[in-house]
Amino acid sequence: HVQLVESGGGSVQAGGSLRLSCEASGHQHNSYTMGWFRQVPGQEREGVAAVYTNGDNAYYSDSVRGRFTIALDKHKNTLYLIMNKLKPEDSAMYYCVADPRMESTPGWLVENRDYDRLYWGQGTQVTVS
Repeated sequence: HVQLVESGGGSVQAGGSLRLSCEASGHQHNSYTMGWFRQVPGQEREGVAAVYTNGDNAYYSDSVRGRFTIALDKHKNTLYLIMNKLKPEDSAMYYCVADPRMESTPGWLVENRDYDRLYWGQGTQVTVS
């Protein structure tokens, strides 16, 4: 079974940068759409970015497009989220997600709020002040 472990969160001033990491295991040779979501207490979980595990086309939410970059290191089985020009509105718990659904795409995962059959990490906190 897929296991995901996030790291790299912390506190940073507005305009600064952070890199989040998600180490994946247990996926064997299967392909997944993978991505990042974030959630503030009392609010709905929000899709941030996603990409195919083969490194093809990435998708970003409107709020982060142009500032964040999602990347996959196949040799390390690690997914990254490189966050630049951070804003206080970016403060949230960030979660890594793996989507095994055959019909899924990065854009669909980020935008459609259908979380059935997804695998989630424990989250890493990002605070921007």
